[in-house]
Amino acid sequence: MTETLAIVLGVALLAAGVVLIKHRFWPMGPDDEPREDVAEYISMMVGVLYALVLGLALVTVWDSNSSAEQHVRTEASAAHQVSLLADGLPAEQGALVRARVGEYVRFVTGTEWPAMERGEPLGQEGWRLLSEVRSAAQVSERADGAQRMIAEETLVQLGMLDDSRRGRETDLDDRLSPILWLGLIAGGVLTVSFMFMFGVKRNFTHVVMVMGLSGLITFMVLLIHQLDAPFSGWLAVDATPFTRYF
Repeated sequence: MTETLAIVLGVALLAAGVVLIKHRFWPMGPDDEPREDVAEYISMMVGVLYALVLGLALVTVWDSNSSAEQHVRTEASAAHQVSLLADGLPAEQGALVRARVGEYVRFVTGTEWPAMERGEPLGQEGWRLLSEVRSAAQVSERADGAQRMIAEETLVQLGMLDDSRRGRETDLDDRLSPILWLGLIAGGVLTVSFMFMFGVKRNFTHVVMVMGLSGLITFMVLLIHQLDAPFSGWLAVDATPFTRYF
């Protein structure tokens, strides 16, 4: 990131130096007229480039949020399927599997979810509880064919649960690049600043345009900020898929 910022700053300073050299050694003559169309073109290009950065950031965080929601739904569904499959196991073993699944779900919704809302890492306790579910679902060599099939399907569902949990952990740490955040903030300030420089003479019109553009940019940046943290904020992915099944 430091190298990127240095390159951006270097290019900006180089461009400023070229402008100063041009005005120092090749100033405008008395017959030259100001080129307002050049200023308008630059203003337009800044707006277009900022729109691209804004769109890229929004698509990135939207995909991350959708991924987190999908992982949570799949994890909850797999846990529910394991609990249902336990009915086909011997009574004592089935009760143990359901108890282990219930303990895992209570830990996810009661302990892990508040930690995710605070942005804290999940730790290893959830993985230990999941390992206990897997151990409880294993059948002995004396099990009949039907019980073996149920055990195999249970292992498939546990594999899906494992992958979804791993995806949920990844979603917790997957945040928007600091470079994109820099582009969002700096580009927004630059885009609004250009509205104070060119082309608008009516005071009321100017005020309305600046207010509208500033408000829209602020709204989009706040929306991206909310979507960037999929498990916290007013657009957070909640534990509803778990509480629906359990």
